[in-house]
Amino acid sequence: MKVKVSRRAHFNAAHRLYRKDWSFEKNDAIFGKCNNPNFHGHNYELIVSVTGEIDPETGYVIDVKILKDLIKAEVEDAFDHKNLNVEVPEFKELNPTAENIAVVIWQKLRPHIEASNELEVVLYETPRNFVTFSG
Repeated sequence: MKVKVSRRAHFNAAHRLYRKDWSFEKNDAIFGKCNNPNFHGHNYELIVSVTGEIDPETGYVIDVKILKDLIKAEVEDAFDHKNLNVEVPEFKELNPTAENIAVVIWQKLRPHIEASNELEVVLYETPRNFVTFSG
């Protein structure tokens, strides 16, 4: 019997979508307003889910307090109130699209989750735009 346990989190961050090897005109045509050289920000909402068997001793798939602390240490502390392009090493050469941010979050969390459990990251860039990555 598998159960999915989820935790919601929040962070604010700025970014610019562009490729250094493209002209400003091409970046503008592909990324539009998101190519603003002065950056722009989002109030990101994050849902991290761990799916697995219930431990018969504890009754948990994962202790939600452990999941909360993990998200804080690996995501919120690393991304909140940061310029992703400038201050977050993972995005020095990686375009910080919602898709790439979700994958980076998953990669940061995966080593801390039991190998037998599944991990899913849902990242809302706006209330209507979100991505899901599960490895």
